[in-house]
Amino acid sequence: MKNHLVIATLAATALLGACGSKQDLKPVAGQPDPVIPVGATRAPTTEELTTPDAQARPARSDELLKRSEQREPDDFDLPPPG
Repeated sequence: MKNHLVIATLAATALLGACGSKQDLKPVAGQPDPVIPVGATRAPTTEELTTPDAQARPARSDELLKRSEQREPDDFDLPPPG
């Protein structure tokens, strides 16, 4: 019984791994082209559409804290009312 479960799991994994396609996507024949964005002179390319801008992927800051520093008092850091 346990062997059947292992074999079924391996078979399902192999089938799922084989279902991905590595070919470029092409528009469906007979369908209209995608609309051009308002204000653009041409339709954006696939590369432009799939490349995130700097705001979507901000640069990472790896600055480490070099030494402990005392925090300055904050006049707006008040305890909760009550």
